[in-house]
Amino acid sequence: MTSNQQAIAALARILKPVTTNLPLFEYIGGNGFGPIVRNTLEGRELAMCRWGMPSPESALKGKNYDSGVTNIRYTTKPYWKPWLTDISARCLVPFTSFSEPDQASGSNVIHWFAETAERPLMFFAGIWAPAVTSVRLVREGPTTNDLYGFLTTDANAEVKAIHPKAMPVILRSEEERELWMTGTWEEVQHLQRPLPDGSLTVVATGRRKDGAHLDETAESVAPVAPAQGDLF
Repeated sequence: MTSNQQAIAALARILKPVTTNLPLFEYIGGNGFGPIVRNTLEGRELAMCRWGMPSPESALKGKNYDSGVTNIRYTTKPYWKPWLTDISARCLVPFTSFSEPDQASGSNVIHWFAETAERPLMFFAGIWAPAVTSVRLVREGPTTNDLYGFLTTDANAEVKAIHPKAMPVILRSEEERELWMTGTWEEVQHLQRPLPDGSLTVVATGRRKDGAHLDETAESVAPVAPAQGDLF
C-alpha cells in the first residue's frame, strides 16, 4: 500500500488528526500489521492493526496458536454476525494493489492487481476486533493486538483468470464507503459482490512486493503460494 495518510484521510473522511507518518507498504502478509480506518466516538481514525481476525474455536483444535482469519467469505455464518452487524466493528482497509497466486495454471506465480497502472487508492470492506490476546506466532508467545480482516466474494473475470476461488470486496465509491461505515447489515450486505469485469488490471507478476516505484526495477522472486492470499 503505497498511498499516504493524507490521501487516506481525505477519501475515508477521517476526522481525528493523523499525527503519525505511514511507512511505505510494498507487501503485507497474513499476521502483518497494516492500516485501517475505523469508527470511534471522536470520529474516524487511522490505526495500525494486525491482519487476521480471531479464528473460531473449531479451527483451533490441536493447535497452540491462532494465525487468524484474513479473509471473510461466508458472512452468513453466525460466528461473524457480531462484527458484521456492529458499525463500530466495521472498517475500511486501504490498498493500492493486491496479489493472488496463479492457481488457474498451477504455477502459483504471484500476480498483482490494481485499478490502473498508476495504482490509485482503493478500499476493502473490513471488520476489526480490539485488544485480542492470543498466540499468533509460537515464537512470540501471547500478544495483545487489534485485529482486522476483510470480506471476499466471487472473482470477477480478470481475477478469475488467475485465482478462480475469490477476490476481495472492494468499495469503489464514496457512497459505498459511507454506507459500509454507517449502514445496517441489511443495508450493506449487497456490497459483498465482485467488481464488474474489466475493473482491474494486472500491474506486476512474479514479485513478492509491489508499488509503482518498483515497476522499472522489478526484481522477480521464486513463486510462493500464500496460505490465505497475501494482499497489498
